[in-house]
Amino acid sequence: MNGIIIQFFHWYHPGNLWNEFIEKSDYLKSLGFTAVWLPPAYKCDLGKEGRGYDVYDLYDLGEFDQKGGIPTRYGTKEEYLNAIKKAQESGMSVYADIVLNHRMGGDEAEEITIHRVNEEDRNQVLGDPFTANAFTKFTFPGRNGTYSQFIWDYQCFSGIDAIQKDGEEIKGVFKIHNEYGTEWNDAVSHQFGNYDYLMGADVEYRNPYVVEELKNWIKWYLDTTKVNGIRLDALKHIPSDFLKDWVSYIKTEIAPNCFILGEFWKDEADKISDFFDRMDNLLSCFDAPLHYNFFTASKEGKDYDLTKILENTFLKENPLFSVSFVENHDTQKFQALESSVADWFKPMAYAIILLSKEAYPCVFYPDLFGAEYTEMKDDQEVNVIIPKLEVLSALLQVRQQFAYGEQIDYFDHPNCIAWVRTGDSEHPGCVVVISNSDEGYKEIELGAEHAHAQYTDFLQQRNDTVTLDENGKGTFRVNVKSVSVWIKNQ
Repeated sequence: MNGIIIQFFHWYHPGNLWNEFIEKSDYLKSLGFTAVWLPPAYKCDLGKEGRGYDVYDLYDLGEFDQKGGIPTRYGTKEEYLNAIKKAQESGMSVYADIVLNHRMGGDEAEEITIHRVNEEDRNQVLGDPFTANAFTKFTFPGRNGTYSQFIWDYQCFSGIDAIQKDGEEIKGVFKIHNEYGTEWNDAVSHQFGNYDYLMGADVEYRNPYVVEELKNWIKWYLDTTKVNGIRLDALKHIPSDFLKDWVSYIKTEIAPNCFILGEFWKDEADKISDFFDRMDNLLSCFDAPLHYNFFTASKEGKDYDLTKILENTFLKENPLFSVSFVENHDTQKFQALESSVADWFKPMAYAIILLSKEAYPCVFYPDLFGAEYTEMKDDQEVNVIIPKLEVLSALLQVRQQFAYGEQIDYFDHPNCIAWVRTGDSEHPGCVVVISNSDEGYKEIELGAEHAHAQYTDFLQQRNDTVTLDENGKGTFRVNVKSVSVWIKNQ
């Protein structure tokens, strides 16, 4: 049976996360979690307000007085290392979030030559090249050369989104002219013509000194933190040739068993597969298409054909290297990829990723613990409440105790699907039934060895008992828009 990940953060988490994780780690282990994905631990441009994705200094894990203080939003370096150690002592692996695409909050401005591009088609140049000032020099004065003396300047970046010209700040997407060329790197997603540029100062991976520095950094980071794996952010913006070389370096020179999980955000499984093939099986990928199937199913209700819930998913195409999820920090309300799965459908979505044989599931922090936050929209403060998913702990218990053995699917009705986990020598198995419409049922024959056995719903959605006939056949029911997990009475 595969492991299970907890994404132990969300976009609006208030902070002090490392200490909170230490407090909750034993509870998470008791729920069956085998790995924890922690957010980026390094110093941000926005200091304690940053979430880790506005990355400033990869070497500052909450150790140096930079960007307004020593701690990050989540705590100090010492607290981070203690959280990692606690997770590993509890038997959980730790996956660190790594942001390679960009830098923000440069220390000094440089005069650079640039040209502006169309934000909707980055291959379209708008006007002639010109000179301007931009904060493209990173000297990290608070760290003062500790761990690395590498200075980032405009030769280390391919693009920028803010310049200063004639005393005025101008926002847009600007291609930097450096010694590596005046065109974007082509080994990236071709969304918007070319998706090399995402935000901030975009890292120039054709610069061999940048490549060498990032290899030195990841060796320092893995040696320092002792994490078991990494989650790589925004991979469709990073050149695949660099990425393959860099990941190969980790696997061959530093940590052969390092688990590497990539965020290549596409809603089409074949595009994720193409990327995966270019990476030569070196990393796993999040299954964004499955998330979008859940999102669509939760919007369409009974009009959604549940037999197609796994179609066009990376889980179906490449289960061994797929990581399934219902929500994450980018899909929650008010975020860039907002596509929140409706509350009524979440129990079904989690049943699919937690109780299926092939899935490597990732559970989102607010679904386990709940969350509340406010955001401004149209000059109005909007309060968002994500309720704790009450059934989730029971589904996690099912996964630990019953969801073993082979899987037999009954995906034969657009509004009611089911599957059987046959169990193994130590675990009895279970029957999972889902409906996105009216009360439903499935007639399932489990075999003569289960003749006259009785089954009850572990999730307690239904109060009836299913008694099998002499052939081990019975009718397993499910409530309106619900999920039931039937287990054999001992």
